[in-house]
Amino acid sequence: MKQLLLLVVLCEMSAVTAASEPVTSLLIAEPDGWTDLLAGNGLKGWKRVPLYPDTQLNARNPWTLNEGLLQCDGVGIKEMLLFDREFTDGVLHVEWRFRPLEGKQDYNSGIYIRSLDDGRVWHQIQVAHQEKRPLAGDLFGDLPVAGQIERVVVPGEGHQLVHPPGEWNAFDITAAGPVITVSVNGKPALTWDRCEIKQGRVGLQAELYFIEFRSVKYKPAAGSAK
Repeated sequence: MKQLLLLVVLCEMSAVTAASEPVTSLLIAEPDGWTDLLAGNGLKGWKRVPLYPDTQLNARNPWTLNEGLLQCDGVGIKEMLLFDREFTDGVLHVEWRFRPLEGKQDYNSGIYIRSLDDGRVWHQIQVAHQEKRPLAGDLFGDLPVAGQIERVVVPGEGHQLVHPPGEWNAFDITAAGPVITVSVNGKPALTWDRCEIKQGRVGLQAELYFIEFRSVKYKPAAGSAK
């Protein structure tokens, strides 16, 4: 019995350590000046948005926030969770990990930046473990091109930098004028210099899998609107 109790305690300690373990990122290098977008235990300031062309949300809300840990049970659900405020130039920091499933290799979610609140025009940084593009850290979206909305995919190197399912990853997504850069676990992964949308929402995606987010924080660029 004592051995069993010791094992339980050790497992609980391991889980706590894994949940709080820091990940190499800009947040660690520059800890000041960030706004915590998950402050509190509610999701005040966040809005669920259907993924276009869907117009209705699932009756089940997949999002649960507790003590700074945002859990998304996205099984059977595809939708956006957008912060109800527009940002211009700055850095979005997000840490994420998937709940691993036995025999499962592919996982999918996403992080939005400079996206419109109706979900029709969006930039997404891919959060995934999969073999086909867009891969983890790639940028893609439905964007205005010559007056039409077209799918744009910008490949990067983030898939070579992510940790496996069950481990935390950190994305730092920087928007500066037309340039968007992505760092994965503290290392440069992508630069794109053709962003025509100068401001928009940030957000997260539910897409069929169970994923956790933490440390969702934003730092405005010097001189930009907070």
